[in-house]
Amino acid sequence: MSKRILIIDDDIHLSQVLARSLERRGYEARTATDRQQAMEQAQSFEPEWITLDLRLEEESGLGLIRDLKQQLPDSCIVMLTGYASIPTAVEAIKLGAHNYLHKPATLQELIAAFDDSEVPVEELAEAEVMSVDRLEWEHIQRVLNEHQGNISATARALNMHRRTLQRKLQKYAPR
Repeated sequence: MSKRILIIDDDIHLSQVLARSLERRGYEARTATDRQQAMEQAQSFEPEWITLDLRLEEESGLGLIRDLKQQLPDSCIVMLTGYASIPTAVEAIKLGAHNYLHKPATLQELIAAFDDSEVPVEELAEAEVMSVDRLEWEHIQRVLNEHQGNISATARALNMHRRTLQRKLQKYAPR
């Protein structure tokens, strides 16, 4: 019997691509884009595995962990986020998440985050350590989000000149 996986992410395109990729590997996948859909799917679909985005529109995915674990205590939840940070990773694990991955994550990394025995050893890549540039970019994105996108307030919070911050934000996210 294949595993049932619920993908909770407000990025509809990413959810659909991930669901199709998992289905090609023999998993049964469904998607949800917000809290209401997630809770409905959790009740009707009863997934064993759940991927949960940290940011769901106006809400934090962290707030969903407790509700999902209450409804499905045996489910395994992996937080998947483009805004990775140590404090949110610790919080997610404390709330009941099984693992925490930063985007972009490969399908093999995602499956391995749920259960290492599901992925053949030759498919597992060596653990990738985030570069200092990537850590800085993630921190800037988190602080920017905390200040609702206000560049001036974010620059003050980071003790950085506003123009320097704008230049950093114009660059693509480093790997």
